[in-house]
Amino acid sequence: MIPLGQKTGATVLCRRWQIHLPPAAIGRMSLCLSETYFAIVSKPTHQKEFRLSSHLQKQLQSLGQPRAKGMLTGINRGIEKESLRIAVKGTLAQTPHPVGLGSALTHSLITTDYSEALLEFITPVSTSMEDGLRLLEDIHSFVYQKIGDEILWSASMPCIMSGDASIPVAQYGSSNVARMKTVYRSGLGHRYGRIMQAIAGIHYNFSMPQEYWDHAWESDGCPGDRTDYISERYLGLIRNFRRYSWLLIYLFGASPAVCASFLGELDRHDMEAFDDQAKSLYLPYATALRMGELGYSSDAQRHLNVCYNSLDDYVNTLSSAIKQQHLAYSNIPAGQDGDYQQLNDSLLQIENEFYSSIRPKRVANSGETPLSALVRAGIEYIEVRSVDINPFSPVGLDDTQMRCLDTFLLYCLLQDSPACSDDEQLVQNANLKAVVNTGREPGLQLNNGSDNIAMVEWANGLLDGMKSIAEMLDTAHESGDYTFSLKRQFDKVADPELTPSARVLKEMRDKKIPFFRLAMDYSEKWAHYFRERTLAADVQIAFEQEAQRSLRAQHNIEASDDISFEQYLDNFFTQYDGL
Repeated sequence: MIPLGQKTGATVLCRRWQIHLPPAAIGRMSLCLSETYFAIVSKPTHQKEFRLSSHLQKQLQSLGQPRAKGMLTGINRGIEKESLRIAVKGTLAQTPHPVGLGSALTHSLITTDYSEALLEFITPVSTSMEDGLRLLEDIHSFVYQKIGDEILWSASMPCIMSGDASIPVAQYGSSNVARMKTVYRSGLGHRYGRIMQAIAGIHYNFSMPQEYWDHAWESDGCPGDRTDYISERYLGLIRNFRRYSWLLIYLFGASPAVCASFLGELDRHDMEAFDDQAKSLYLPYATALRMGELGYSSDAQRHLNVCYNSLDDYVNTLSSAIKQQHLAYSNIPAGQDGDYQQLNDSLLQIENEFYSSIRPKRVANSGETPLSALVRAGIEYIEVRSVDINPFSPVGLDDTQMRCLDTFLLYCLLQDSPACSDDEQLVQNANLKAVVNTGREPGLQLNNGSDNIAMVEWANGLLDGMKSIAEMLDTAHESGDYTFSLKRQFDKVADPELTPSARVLKEMRDKKIPFFRLAMDYSEKWAHYFRERTLAADVQIAFEQEAQRSLRAQHNIEASDDISFEQYLDNFFTQYDGL
């Protein structure tokens, strides 16, 4: 995965404008706020009213000023969208990464994730939602020019699978950095199985402009170092995201069913057969099985208690997991007699192996570890990793969903964010699991940290708290789009049948087709759409040039290697000793 905004030496044309990828210069911190994040007040009618905290009200008043418009129109976003390449019959493609797409190692927009067949499309940092989505469509159109009769799978849960052996691990060339990427993926396959790595999703990268941080720091009385303050606030966002992320799972989860071939003879986690022939497995009220035990989960990591109360805590916990041996992995070769089937036998090979619904990020320098980048200069942006691919959208998401994500993330940023305890993390995990497996079940109860509460009631309360933010964004953008997006989410809470997960199951029932057939039909529909879509001449030229540039860049990296792979890994992992 290429980090958001990584410099690649390329300038990419999107329509008639250019995108450069410069990292911002913001910083690190290790403090945390500790105030209540919302109040629940009993009324005579025994209903509950969710009130905005005084801290959030103060933040909204500050951002509602005319001079604050640029702080809201300057929100930075980037999208990373994964898609499996599949053969015409719906099985995973066994062909190598198409040379016409350039080098997966060095291309600025098109790479691969775990598998050679798992493409990943990356939009650079942009303040324009529309331009970002248009570029994502352009990438799809270009890819369809280069993959022959193969098509892109339109869902998060995979196509027809034939076990681990049918999933080719991604290859990036002969350089040290390329070999490290492949060995890391080989290790993931040994540790968790390759099947899990074939699940696709969307990562939504989000950051506030420097103008906002300057204003916020000064408004809060210039507390401590400015760069520490920025990291503190992003950590507050992350803690609140983890408290409320179940809401996004309910609203946008689109994986309530899987093809039976995905599990084969493995544990079916109490799922039911959808049809008489058991071609599909599902849970009747599930929302996003990708985010549960069928998805990116790890028994080994269950006891890895990562704390987001300070950047020091976060860095120390993950770096310790990378440096300490995990006996369960000691039987997998990690360099003995030159045999590398994993990078090491630690609990985590590298920090990317830690499965989380959200990550603090900073663009790393060449050869720098992600944790070292955070220590060097603090949190630059956050990466939301819990977004399912929406099969009903050509590129997997749309502007209405993105506006809801912006509103939700701003709410998490502006709201008070008390420090999180181990007990609260257990509650958060239980809430998430409940919504993943039974999110649309009538009467579902969650725990808000002090009491059980109906999910519908809590969801409406959170959305009520976001109304002022949506209105503020609409004022800044001179539109009503954010308010409209929020209304769509209220509608889903009122009627679960409007959620993507319910729509998937309804179409399967109405058409009497299994999950595979539904996803295949939409995959073929969007394949036709993108093959018929013509790229502007300058965009076509820019894509062709970037493909060629990336191939030259890979060749140059391979030619410049002057140390052994063992020395390369030693240099890389030595960085963790100083953290």
